[in-house]
Amino acid sequence: MPQPVDVRIDRETPVPLYHQLAQQLSAAIASGQLQPGDAFENEVAMADRLGLSRPTVRRAIQELVGQGLLLRRRGLGTTVAGRQIHRRAELTSLYDDLRREGSGDPRTEVLTHEVTTDEVAATALGLPVDTPLLKLVRLRRDGDRPLAMLRNWLPPAYSDISREDLEHNGLYALLRARGGKPVVAHQRIGARQPSAAERKHLDLTPSQPVLTMSRTAFDAVGGPVEYGDHCYRAQDYSIEVMLDER
Repeated sequence: MPQPVDVRIDRETPVPLYHQLAQQLSAAIASGQLQPGDAFENEVAMADRLGLSRPTVRRAIQELVGQGLLLRRRGLGTTVAGRQIHRRAELTSLYDDLRREGSGDPRTEVLTHEVTTDEVAATALGLPVDTPLLKLVRLRRDGDRPLAMLRNWLPPAYSDISREDLEHNGLYALLRARGGKPVVAHQRIGARQPSAAERKHLDLTPSQPVLTMSRTAFDAVGGPVEYGDHCYRAQDYSIEVMLDER
């Protein structure tokens, strides 16, 4: 039987009713109150129980479907989807995101750790093209499940970061410990087919796409902190963006 979620709707607030409902249902999934595969209360029963209109409940459920938190299948009803990592559009690392999402076992395999030059990365960081940069390629896992291949180029100020550091800490924590706090970044999100190496490390078939993200981050005085070019298993990863009117 579907487990009803205790929802408190505030009809005095300007926050739309469907959004209040969607936020509380999302929190129930994030907290583990609702587990992957659990049957989800149908919209008619939920609307009657909460005193909401069916269109309001339907819109809230559709919002969660769009976020990959619920699955709607003909003849089988609505169920809680398998766990995804949701990255907000803010300056955190994937390690931070895994911790925030409640994962107890983020793991990192360092595939490349070398000082080299890279024209694209140096240009993105506003440095001379012959600047020696610390190049990092890491495979990030949640337990045994591969999630992402992370490629970063760091300015010389951070070249003392070791393989051992990266295996046990998030990159942004290591940068902040060295005074390199990222406060502003230019970020680009896309999708493409994976390379042969990406398919191997991320356990993908040739037809499965990867989500991509490139990011150039700077500190409070405009100094370069990192350039990243990452790819993620699209079926296990999503990016949230909050927009507001200025």
